[in-house]
Amino acid sequence: MARKEALTLGHSPDPDDAFMFYALAEDKIDTHGWSFQHTLQDIQTLNERATRGELAISAISIHAYAYVLDKYALLPSGASMGDGYGPMLVVNQGTEFPTDKAALVEWLRGKTIAVPGLMTSAYLSLQLYMGAVAHVVVPFDEIFTAVKSGRADVGLIIHEGQLTYRTEGFEKVLDLGEWWKAETGLPLPLGGNVIRKDFTPAERSELNVILRESIRYGLEHRAAGVTHSMPLARGMDEPLADEFIGMYVNDFTLDYGDIGRRAIREFLGRAHKAGLIPTPVELEFVE
Repeated sequence: MARKEALTLGHSPDPDDAFMFYALAEDKIDTHGWSFQHTLQDIQTLNERATRGELAISAISIHAYAYVLDKYALLPSGASMGDGYGPMLVVNQGTEFPTDKAALVEWLRGKTIAVPGLMTSAYLSLQLYMGAVAHVVVPFDEIFTAVKSGRADVGLIIHEGQLTYRTEGFEKVLDLGEWWKAETGLPLPLGGNVIRKDFTPAERSELNVILRESIRYGLEHRAAGVTHSMPLARGMDEPLADEFIGMYVNDFTLDYGDIGRRAIREFLGRAHKAGLIPTPVELEFVE
């Protein structure tokens, strides 16, 4: 792969991804001759682009990884894991709903749920929780509006909405990361970074080191990384953005480790058993 051309690097326009790639964007680390063109798009768009192999390196949903096995390998760094927290179902404040799981599932089956994309891990985790979902697909940053307007009865929220929903006038029905942790004892694997397989194994390894060092640099220079991320912190002040970044950029992000790898296998294994993804998934990590 020629190094003169900048590699396309796709990630979400969110403070956690901006924090993760702060060191790259601001030239804080040695990139060993590689250069990167940052492409900021919502996760569902990145998932769709990955199915076409368009970006050299990209953040994608772990759900979407099941559909790009022929094109991409997982990088060991870059994970977004919800360890006892994750995507949430919310309703307008004052809406009554049952709390018993069986009754709640029946209640939800009678509702239209706004979801942020059919290849998101949020949507797959919702399907694992309740089976078939009456849904409408809405960009993640328009889900609150869809519920307020009555276009949907319930919203499946990701990203910063998990911290701002109360101030936006919503009430939590269910935290899917909390449910998954109670169900499996594992964190919920939401997103990861992948690299195209047309890179040689040596190039993949070298690029993984660069991306891991970007994450490490951010964690070691946290205040500067948070400040860098603030232009993408929709509705959050700096302390809240820092809290959100801490939820999704942590030790799991440096490397999935054994627990993170087990979590992905459990998540996608259950999805295949339930008929929600087409084939069994053998994880292929960059060494």
